[in-house]
Amino acid sequence: MAVKELVKIVGGANVTDKPAVLAEYSTDSSFASPVKPGCVVRPENAGEVQAIVKWANDTHTPLVPVSSGAPHFRGDTVPGKPGAVVIDLTRMKKIIRIDTRNKLALLEPGVTFSELQAELEKVGLCAYMPLAPRLTKSVISSVLEREPIIMPSHHWDSTDPLLCAEVVFGTGDRFRTGEASGPDTVEEQWEMGRVQMNPFGHSHVDFQRLISGAQGTMGIVTWATVKCCYLSEMSRALFVPSDTLEPLIDLIYQPTKFRLGGKLFILNGLNLACLLGKNAKEIQELKKNLPPWVLFISFEGYGVLPRDKVVYEEADFRVMVKSINLKPVSKIAGADAEEFSRLLSRPSPDPYWKTRLRGGIQDIFFLTTPDKTPDFTAAVTDLARQQKYPLENIGAYIQPIVQGTSCHCEFDLFYDPANKAEVEATKKLVSLAAEKIAAMGGFFSRPHGAWKDTAYRGAGGTLDMQKKIKDIFDPNAILNPGKLGF
Repeated sequence: MAVKELVKIVGGANVTDKPAVLAEYSTDSSFASPVKPGCVVRPENAGEVQAIVKWANDTHTPLVPVSSGAPHFRGDTVPGKPGAVVIDLTRMKKIIRIDTRNKLALLEPGVTFSELQAELEKVGLCAYMPLAPRLTKSVISSVLEREPIIMPSHHWDSTDPLLCAEVVFGTGDRFRTGEASGPDTVEEQWEMGRVQMNPFGHSHVDFQRLISGAQGTMGIVTWATVKCCYLSEMSRALFVPSDTLEPLIDLIYQPTKFRLGGKLFILNGLNLACLLGKNAKEIQELKKNLPPWVLFISFEGYGVLPRDKVVYEEADFRVMVKSINLKPVSKIAGADAEEFSRLLSRPSPDPYWKTRLRGGIQDIFFLTTPDKTPDFTAAVTDLARQQKYPLENIGAYIQPIVQGTSCHCEFDLFYDPANKAEVEATKKLVSLAAEKIAAMGGFFSRPHGAWKDTAYRGAGGTLDMQKKIKDIFDPNAILNPGKLGF
């Protein structure tokens, strides 16, 4: 019955209940239990999305929005209830508008970073990138998930680079946030010289915060505007190696304080090897020659006097490094910093960098301040030792955000998904680490999977508020049920 009704909305070629397809959508690479959907529907535009949501309300059918292609890693695309309809948005691939003056792009949810970058480069712009996203990653999915961008000096708010959006709420109502709200159509706003740039409103409500991080439980975004930056005319890049993390933390506060540099973050040797190596063998060889910790920074030249900008920023940074008795280098273990910087301007080639070493990956990420990351690193390391989990299979990534006032701290656990013992050991360490991190004050701003219960256990007020908001915007609870704390 569901298939017949959905065919009327999107056409027969865009609805399927084939067992092989349903099996693909019933699970992912996380530890979420498999749940078989009833069918998969692929709308082409916002009108079809709205019609599907209204049909789901009439029939009380759960919907699971999906905008990125496989593989998926966090359980948010696995149905919370059997028989749910997966609403796959990957056909919605229009880059509707690029505004070079205001450095923004208006695009649909099926657009990937590769597709957006190719179009932006034609007009001298580039996208704000997270750390080497997979080839199939949706730009809108990334910004809605608040994946941190790797240019902290350009990161002003937790929702950056998301600006305005069109969203179909769980009620079936279509709504535009911020400056895009109208009353005119978007096209009429363009004719008047207005752009969909200011994300705030209506009134004193920031609706972009309602949909950001919500895992598709409040509404389905059908387009969004995202900030872009100038394409560099020239650039330089450096590695700063260290045997311990603490000096790099002292160092990273200095460029963020003065908004120096473009790309800026810290990796342990394993994660750097995974980004550089093409396969497990290369990664293992690289790891032998890499230092335990590396800070990476690039200097981007654009606008007026691009070369002068790069030269003075690099000179100032070298003074900062010298003050803490470290040494910046342009090459490390055969890896060239400027080539690495260019690598980071594109999505990760296949296979995805997090799956190259062992095939499986479970990451634990949370927010804290940079000065506390050595304590979290020590705590996770101690837990791993207690559980006899191999330390050589744990990656680390520290990304300053919001002008360096806080940071995204991530531990990546690499394992063989075909080895039951490794799966169980990884599952246990993720659970224990989540409890420990929460107890130490780490903030799970995007509670997924194993740490969802941990995150909500001490946030009863937040949970009550989410339930009330959910009742307003999705009263029949059709949108991705079970993904919040209830």
